[in-house]
Amino acid sequence: MRKLLLPALLAGLLASPAWAQGARTGGGEGDLAVFKKACSGCHKWHGGGGGGYGGEALSLRKTQLDKEQVAEVVRCGRPGTGMPYHLRGAYDTVKCYDSLKADMGSSMPPETAVFLRPPEIDAVATYVVTQLKGKGEPTLEECTTFFGATSRACDIYRKKEGSDAPTASH
Repeated sequence: MRKLLLPALLAGLLASPAWAQGARTGGGEGDLAVFKKACSGCHKWHGGGGGGYGGEALSLRKTQLDKEQVAEVVRCGRPGTGMPYHLRGAYDTVKCYDSLKADMGSSMPPETAVFLRPPEIDAVATYVVTQLKGKGEPTLEECTTFFGATSRACDIYRKKEGSDAPTASH
């Protein structure tokens, strides 16, 4: 009986979405890594949006979307906008917004340059709703988390917070 229990426990653990996400993305830091890779080019490091290759990216800090809605937008893009879809096969073999390419016409969102696997899409959605959504102005701490404690990119936030010298944090 005992010999059967361990393999069954391991099989259940390996099939768990939380374990798969942690293994593939490394948890919180992995969430940031996926955001850097796929989203920061348009939504900027701080998630506040701005100009990108597809136009003016929306602020993720001001989004009203929940985690599942964010994941859907990452998977399927936003029809009629510059927000690309990040799921390989979206609109081909996977319906998005209950549609395939043939149904979309001129409102078809662009294809991304960086496709993401489902656990990475979940990681991005997690990052957006836990680290960006509802946040005010970007802070020095957020900047140094993104770029590193000694990055000159964070100098503007150091000055705002009254510290001119880079500091080691975390």
